[in-house]
Amino acid sequence: MALQPGVPEPTTTTATSVVGMVARHFLTLGPVGPAGLRALLDLAHRAKRDPGAFAGALAGGKVGMIFDKPSTRTRISLEGAAWALGMLPVVLRPDELQVGRGETIADTARVLSRYLDAVTIRTFEQQRVEELAANATIPIVNALTDEHHPCQALADLMTLEEAFGSLPGLTLAYVGDGDNVCHSLIEGAALGGFRLRIGCPAAYEPDGAILAAAREVARTTGGAIELTHDPHAAVDGADAVYTDVWASMGRDAEHDARARIFAPYRVDEALMGRAARQAIFLHCLPAHRGEEVVDAVIDGPRSRVWDQAENRLHTSLALLYALIADDLGGARLTGDGRPIAGWMPVPGGSRSPVSRPARAARGR
Repeated sequence: MALQPGVPEPTTTTATSVVGMVARHFLTLGPVGPAGLRALLDLAHRAKRDPGAFAGALAGGKVGMIFDKPSTRTRISLEGAAWALGMLPVVLRPDELQVGRGETIADTARVLSRYLDAVTIRTFEQQRVEELAANATIPIVNALTDEHHPCQALADLMTLEEAFGSLPGLTLAYVGDGDNVCHSLIEGAALGGFRLRIGCPAAYEPDGAILAAAREVARTTGGAIELTHDPHAAVDGADAVYTDVWASMGRDAEHDARARIFAPYRVDEALMGRAARQAIFLHCLPAHRGEEVVDAVIDGPRSRVWDQAENRLHTSLALLYALIADDLGGARLTGDGRPIAGWMPVPGGSRSPVSRPARAARGR
């Protein structure tokens, strides 16, 4: 059946739990697996079509949101998603947590697990997120690290499906720094079965281990990840062109040097013109206009940047619901504003390391 843009093909997945997400965490995109990615995207499309189905589904719950880095889209999308589910988002800055004064991440994870139903964290080192997850008994969501940005990749893939109907057979060109966004797109291409062409300077290639692991997965899904130092070769005939800032947060001191190195990778009208006629433009934002992209492209008719930004909300809603409810297929959603059956927020829920019966026994 021929697919129409904006109408993803319904799938027959019967996944109901977050298979592949180790201990129900979302730290990188790779462990989700092809079936898990498909189910998450289906759930996100459902959230966009019918947000009322998710309203109040996790009423009374609480989500901690640690922000070691500034945020616009990530904070607002996650906080908005939590509210939509009937949950209280608790935003935590580094100066508000004792971890900044010597408390270990492990102890912080154990304490937060007694108060909250999930924690999202936007920070620097991936190891910090991994350690938090290793010591938590509630879901941990990577809301961005220097190495990965899986929440962004979910919205990127959702936007591609809206534009083209499905992922297999597509060619996405990514031009710029082989950074965290690029790493998550690499994993997304492997899971989603599409071709990703990366155009970047030789000294700014993506991590070799991430690339090698994704290529192994891509052999089973029909995906492909190609690497070139020629931006023209990356973009030629592509269905979508994606870029990111040249100097990510924490690398501002490198801005001037990077601006000279990355100048040939600027997405201007000439470079965009090498893509397929129906090609769209994507950017995770914030954009440094005049650097990695020009106004005529980001504001032009091919741009899907604002759809892409909106989709951060719908994918966040799907992700939080799937992880916390352990219901990847959305089967437990009531659609009438009532919490899902059996829902019990922390403290006292099944995720607490000490069960309610055990606590009662102690009291006798």
